[in-house]
Amino acid sequence: MTETSQTTLRTELRMARGALSGLRQDLITDAFAFDPMAPLRDGHPLLSLVPRRLRVYARWLPHAVLTGFAFLLTLVAAESNGGLGGFLAALLAGVPLLTTMFRPVGAWWLSLGAAVVTGLLFTDGWSSTAPWTDAGFVSHLTVLAVVAARSRARVAVEMWLLTAVLALAFSSLGGWYGADPFIMIFLSGVLLFVVAAVRGLRDSKKKVAAQVAVTEVERTRRTLLEERTTIARELHDVVAHHMSVIAIQAEAAPYRVENPPEALTQSFAIIRENAVIALTELRRVLGVVRAEDYEAPDAPQPTLGDLDRLIANVREAGLGVDKTVTGAVRELPQGVELSAYRIIQEALSNTLRHAPGASARVEISYVLGGLGLRVVNGPPRGLAKPSPGAGHGITGMRERVTMLGGEMTDGTTEDGGYEVAVFIPVVADRS
Repeated sequence: MTETSQTTLRTELRMARGALSGLRQDLITDAFAFDPMAPLRDGHPLLSLVPRRLRVYARWLPHAVLTGFAFLLTLVAAESNGGLGGFLAALLAGVPLLTTMFRPVGAWWLSLGAAVVTGLLFTDGWSSTAPWTDAGFVSHLTVLAVVAARSRARVAVEMWLLTAVLALAFSSLGGWYGADPFIMIFLSGVLLFVVAAVRGLRDSKKKVAAQVAVTEVERTRRTLLEERTTIARELHDVVAHHMSVIAIQAEAAPYRVENPPEALTQSFAIIRENAVIALTELRRVLGVVRAEDYEAPDAPQPTLGDLDRLIANVREAGLGVDKTVTGAVRELPQGVELSAYRIIQEALSNTLRHAPGASARVEISYVLGGLGLRVVNGPPRGLAKPSPGAGHGITGMRERVTMLGGEMTDGTTEDGGYEVAVFIPVVADRS
C-alpha cells in the first residue's frame, strides 16, 4: 500500500470515528436527560392573538396541542386493533409523543423501540407503513419533527438515517407483503428538511436581531462619545479664552501702576506664568478631541443673551414659540450659559423634527443656587409626519447637564407632547 493510500485510509478512519463519536454524543450520551420544553416566550406572535388575561395560559399551547394529539392517536390505535393489542398499540403510539416534552432524544428512542415491538408482535394486517401501525407511523413522524425542532440539524440527520435503517431492515428481513420502507424514508426526510429550514430561518432572524441590538449599542456609544467630544471642544474654547485673558491681564497689570512694588510685579509674573502653563496643558490635553478638519469658530460661543435670535429663526421655520423668564436675570458662568443655550436649541430642534405643527414654550428661571430650564411642546398637528429619531439629542442634553452637576428629566406629557426640564446648579460669586 502506497503512502498516499495509507494517508487517505487514516483520514477516512478519523472521519468515521468522528461521526461515530458525534452519534454517540447526540443520541446515546444522556439520551434520557431531563430537558423540558419551554413555554412560549413573551412577545411570541401567537400570544398577540390571545386576550391579555389568557396569555399566561396560552404560553402552554404547544404542550396542550401535543397532549391532545397524543390522546387522539391513542384512541385511533386502540380502536384499530382492539383488546389487549389495541391497548398496547395505544401506549406505543402515545407515550413517545408525550415524552418529547420532557426528554426529546429519549422520546425518539422510545418511538424507535415501539416500531420494533409492533414489527415483532403485530404481524397481521400490515400496510405499506410496516413495521409501524398507522397510528405509530404518524406518531413517529411527529416525534421526529418535535425532536428536530428542539435539537441541532446533525441530530435530525442521524435520526433520519437510523429510521431508514430500521425501515429497510424490517422490509428486507420480515417479508411482509405490501411493506414499503421508502414511504417512511421519503416522508420523514421531507418533514425533517422543512423543520430544519424553518429552524434555520428562525435562528438567522435571532442572530440578525442580536447583531442589530449590538449595532444599536455601538451606535449609541459612538453618539455619546461624539456628544462628549463636541462639549469638550466648546468648553475648551471657553476655558482657553478665559486663561488667555488672565495671562494678558497679569502681564499688563504692573504697567498700570506707577512704580509698582517688586513683590507685586513678581506676583503678577507668577500669575501670568501659571496661566500660560495651564493654557498650554489645556490645549495639549483637551486639544486631542479636535478633529483634523476642526476649526475654532471666529464668533464667540452663544449665551442665553442670544436666545431671542434663536427663537426668531425657529419661528421662521414654522414653530410657534413662547418664552418666559422668571427671577432676577444675571450673568452666569460662560459654560453654564453655553450649555443652557445648546439644551434649548436641541429641544426646539427636536420639536421641529418630531412634532411638526406643534407649539413650544421655553421657560427660564433664575433661582437661588442655579438656573432652571423647561421646554415643553404639544402633540404633532397637521398632515406632516414626525421624523423618526434615535434619541441622540436627548443624550447630548443629558451629557451637558451631567457634566455641570445638574439634573434633567424628560418624557411625554398628558396631551401627547414632550417636556424637558433641567436644573443646573450655579455657585454664588462671593467676591
